[in-house]
Amino acid sequence: MRPCVTRHRLALAACLLALPSVLRALPASALAVTVGEAAPAFALKDTHGKTVKLSDFKGRHVVLEWTNPGCPFVQKHYSSRNMQDLQKEYTGKDVVWLTISSTAKDTSDYLEPSALHDKYKRWGSAATALLLDDSGSVGKAYSARTTPHLYVINPAGALIYAGGIDDRRSADPADVKSANNFVKAALAESLAGKTVTTGTATPYGCSVRYAR
Repeated sequence: MRPCVTRHRLALAACLLALPSVLRALPASALAVTVGEAAPAFALKDTHGKTVKLSDFKGRHVVLEWTNPGCPFVQKHYSSRNMQDLQKEYTGKDVVWLTISSTAKDTSDYLEPSALHDKYKRWGSAATALLLDDSGSVGKAYSARTTPHLYVINPAGALIYAGGIDDRRSADPADVKSANNFVKAALAESLAGKTVTTGTATPYGCSVRYAR
């Protein structure tokens, strides 16, 4: 399974059209996550080797961001500083932001923990932690299909948003300014004690590089 990593528009479009086949390739157990239900528990090591558990953040909002720095869609949101600004804004409001790499070691996009850490440090990431899911078990538990793919969990541990970061499904950084950011809206509404208006949206980006 090839990732959607290309700068040629026609090839990129063809790759995006193939994403439904990626979804079909995931086991049935990977499609069980549902907005409104409890978010699956997990424990992963960060790039420093420290174990981080979702349960460590009980009582707080948590954002999960699936990532792959080799993906042009991820690069779009970091080169424009869209992702870092969102991370900084909401971690400043006591939201936990966990960036997760489910890129398997047998794929060309894989980076060793230190290299991955350095990449996001250079990009100015303001995430709470950068976590390693080399086996892909957590990604599949959350049905993570693309990079980026984002999830918002409320203080009660329920999933309140799952999907793409916004509604502009392109790799062009210029599109960020005119996009409707679903993650920002979900966090703003939930922090204000309101029901999230848009709980799901179609994710877009490169397919997650799970183990072959």
